[in-house]
Amino acid sequence: MLINDKKTINAWCFYDWANSAYSLVITSTIFPIYYLVATRAQFNGDIVRFFGFPITNSVLFSYSISVSYLLIAFISPLLSGIADYGGKKRRFMQLFVMIGSLACISLFWFNGKNVELGVIAFGLATLGYSGSIVFYNAFLPEIVTEDLYDKVSARGFSFGYVGSVLLLVINLIIIQFHESIGISKDLATRLAFLMVGFWWIGFSMITFFHIKDRHRNKVGFNPEILVKGFNEIGKVFRYVITQKNILLFLSSFFFYSMGVQTIMFLAATFAEKELKMEGAELILIVLILQLVAIAGAYLFAKISERFGNKISLMILLVIWVVTCFVAYIINTKLEFYLVAAVIGSIMGGIQSMSRSTYSKLIPEGTKDNASFFSFYDFLEKIAIVIGTFSYGYIEMLTGSMRNSILVLGIFFVVGVIFMGLTRIGRENKNENPILAEI
Repeated sequence: MLINDKKTINAWCFYDWANSAYSLVITSTIFPIYYLVATRAQFNGDIVRFFGFPITNSVLFSYSISVSYLLIAFISPLLSGIADYGGKKRRFMQLFVMIGSLACISLFWFNGKNVELGVIAFGLATLGYSGSIVFYNAFLPEIVTEDLYDKVSARGFSFGYVGSVLLLVINLIIIQFHESIGISKDLATRLAFLMVGFWWIGFSMITFFHIKDRHRNKVGFNPEILVKGFNEIGKVFRYVITQKNILLFLSSFFFYSMGVQTIMFLAATFAEKELKMEGAELILIVLILQLVAIAGAYLFAKISERFGNKISLMILLVIWVVTCFVAYIINTKLEFYLVAAVIGSIMGGIQSMSRSTYSKLIPEGTKDNASFFSFYDFLEKIAIVIGTFSYGYIEMLTGSMRNSILVLGIFFVVGVIFMGLTRIGRENKNENPILAEI
């Protein structure tokens, strides 16, 4: 692939356009709302039976996210090592796209009563999404030079926000005018899940047409490549544990990801249960989040360009801390709309800046980008597991999601502390003997 090639960059960004429909429609808006309403109607309350075991529907939703990300957290490092050694990042990315998109399509048959189908399909969609992101992120240092990391990373997230909002609006039109189309509201809602699956797999073809693996070793799928995969992970691990700044950054990233990712997944359920907001109001909130996030991604890329990545991230984290503690005390819908607008402005910034900052910490000239990003993604996924599990467990213990939000604020505080100790900058790989074989 040509470095800094406009067509390649746009093709890479189009995967954000393709997969963000899952993020918005399935994890943040239509599916969580439909899941709560449908299960409540079928079970006459918030207590559902999952394989015969009684559990609160929102707690089950939180736990399903935790289990999915726990699974991918332990699979992705191995796959990344194999992909780097065998030059198969693109192939593994395609595999996870197929798993995720087909799982979204299968949600079409979820009706609230078959809660097992809904939870398992949602979990597989989450698995496909998170697995594909490992390899998608790893292509960033291969398509642009370091001076463009922040800008291209922000561009990718912006593609995702625009594409996902476009599909969501189409879904909302179908749901709103379902009678004119001649279908029930339930069918119109489930069609949204079907459309996400086809949107995801369809637009990802643009990315796969242009993105190519940079190198390839002639090793097939056999025990040898499994050993090589572990070796690739081992090389990167031995490097990472010797680097103070990478460890500090990843520690900060780990704690603040517990908050960021959990809020992304569970903001709608918080508003529905704590503030009694209707489905249309919740979707409006998410639209605000998405649209404001586009500006946020570019704004903090500009701040980073002028003041550096660390200052940009510190500003973002402080705002996150304040926002969580404000969310704990809000009582009106208007207050929640204002909080949502603030979250939207920092959501795009924190995601974009995290990815580009870590790219700058990877040793210069390395070919094992997928293996390095596997550490990044592993920590993010474990953070999601702990964050979503803590959120659901605290709600189960206290009966209130407000206490869960307060704990997320504490995670952000720890993230601020670690980020304050971090120095952003990379070492030349040739100066470190541990990297001699990478």
